[in-house]
Amino acid sequence: QVQLVESGGGLVQPGGSLRLSCVASGFTFDKFSLRWYRQAAGKEREWVAGIGISGNTFYADSVKDRFTISRDNGKNMGFLQMKSLKPEDTAVYYCNVSPGGRDYWGQGTQVTVSS
Repeated sequence: QVQLVESGGGLVQPGGSLRLSCVASGFTFDKFSLRWYRQAAGKEREWVAGIGISGNTFYADSVKDRFTISRDNGKNMGFLQMKSLKPEDTAVYYCNVSPGGRDYWGQGTQVTVSS
């Protein structure tokens, strides 16, 4: 079955950096786009970034020029490099894929940006 496992979150000061990882299994990873979402406390889940099967990338305006999404198809992994983090980036971050037209999510990884 499809499984996604995120890691790499933590507590970081404003201006700091973190690299999130997503390990995927149970489907042909290189055949599907990968997306990152986040959900802050009391808010709806929002799309952050996406990467297509050809490596083309897309970003929400709020993270453009600060976050970089990438993938390693040989390791079935996706990544989200985050820099210049702001308190408003605090959220649980999830990776997402949609093989067969169904959405799959990991358990999420908490990112807290605070001094």
